Amino acid sequence: MRTLVVVDAANVVGSVPDGWWRDRRGAAERLRDHLQVYAEGGIPGHPGPLAVVLVVEGAARGVAPVPGVRVESASGSGDDRIVEVVAEETGKGAAVLVVTADRELRRRVEAYGAQCAGPRTVRPQPGDAEGERT
Repeated sequence: MRTLVVVDAANVVGSVPDGWWRDRRGAAERLRDHLQVYAEGGIPGHPGPLAVVLVVEGAARGVAPVPGVRVESASGSGDDRIVEVVAEETGKGAAVLVVTADRELRRRVEAYGAQCAGPRTVRPQPGDAEGERT
């Protein structure tokens, strides 16, 4: 079964103080583009291809999808939209991995049977070559 990876864009982007706050939409787009690598090749413990959903909110709403990465724009809280996606997908029997460091969000999605991983799972770190996985 293919794993669905749901990424909390605000939490992952905010995990590294690289100036993301000056261009929230651009930061979400860079993350989305980087996620294509994981959609194709997988992440540790979850071989590719993976279905990837990037949940955006606020100034990042309206970011377009790219091949391998579906983008969900939350009309309100990004956390609430993530929980909705997880509930829908686990209800269909999907294996779901949520990428976030938010403890309350982790508690909420784990109640639906999702696994969780921290932002470093998918976040390019300063000094990484573009597109290179760590």
